[in-house]
Amino acid sequence: MTEAYGDEHKAQARAWFEKLRDDLCAALETIEDDVVGPNPSSEGAPGRFQRQAWERPVADQGTEGAEGGGGVMSILRGRVFEKAGVNVSTVHGTFSEEFRARIPGAAEDPRFWASGISVVIHPRSPLVPAAHMNTRMIVTTKGWFGGGGDLTPVFAEDEETARFHSAYRKACDAHDADYYPKFKKWCDEYFYLPHRDEPRGVGGIFYDNLDSGDWAADFAFTQDVGRAFLGVYPALARAKMDLPWTGEQRQAQRVKRGRYVEFNLLYDRGTLFGLKTGGNVEAILMSLPPDTAWP
Repeated sequence: MTEAYGDEHKAQARAWFEKLRDDLCAALETIEDDVVGPNPSSEGAPGRFQRQAWERPVADQGTEGAEGGGGVMSILRGRVFEKAGVNVSTVHGTFSEEFRARIPGAAEDPRFWASGISVVIHPRSPLVPAAHMNTRMIVTTKGWFGGGGDLTPVFAEDEETARFHSAYRKACDAHDADYYPKFKKWCDEYFYLPHRDEPRGVGGIFYDNLDSGDWAADFAFTQDVGRAFLGVYPALARAKMDLPWTGEQRQAQRVKRGRYVEFNLLYDRGTLFGLKTGGNVEAILMSLPPDTAWP
C-alpha cells in the first residue's frame, strides 16, 4: 500500500465523510420541517433519516477474498424528499481477478481500502431538481480521490443551473483554475445516456484518480466539493419546495426518473464497483428513484 495514503490519512478521510453525512442529513431534515405548501409536500409529518448499519463478511485475513468493513445507510422518506439517501461506507479486501485489472495499482497487489459518501436525492415535487453527490478515497498500491456532484431537474431552468455550476466553479477555482473546465467536461461526458443520445441532467463536475502528489491539497479539494453541494442544493430545494405542481408535471418527473434508472444500471461506475466488491446491495441501489415510469 502506498505510504502517501497511510492510516492517519484514512482516518481523516473517513471522519470527514461521516461529518458531511451528518451535516447533509441535518440540512435536509430542516427543509422537511419548513415546507408549508400548498401541495402534497406539506402534508404528513416531516421526514427523518433512518439509519441502518451493515457489515461486509470477514474472511481469513491474508487470503484471497479477505474482506471487511461496512457502512451506514441513511434513508429519508418525507414530505419534500420522496426518497433521499446519504450513505457512508469504509471497506477493505481484495479485488477479484476479473476486476483488479480495471483499478489503478490493483494488478500489482489486489488489496484495497475505500471510504466515501454517496448522496442521491429524489424530491416529491417535480419542480425541485433531483441531485447526486459522492466523494471517495481509494487506496491500492496507489491512492486517489474521486467524486463530484450533478443536478437532474425535470424542467431545467437557466438560473437554477447557473447557481449550481457557480457553486462548483467557486470550489474548483479555489484550488486550480483548470479544475472546473476539466471536471465539468468530464461530468458532461460521463453522465450521458448514449442509447438515448441525451444527458442525464444539467451536469456539474466529476473527477477521478486525483493524486497530485499532495495528499492534503487533494483532500482539501474533496472536502470543498462536499461543502459546495451542502451550500447550494438545500437552497435550490427551498426555492421551489412550496410551489404547486400538476399531474402532468408529476408524470414528466416519473419518466425522467426512468432515465435515471437506465443510467445507473447500465453505465454507473459506482454501482459496478459496489457490486463487484461485495458491498451492501440495498445501499448500492439506494440511488434508484421511487414511482418511476416509462412512456
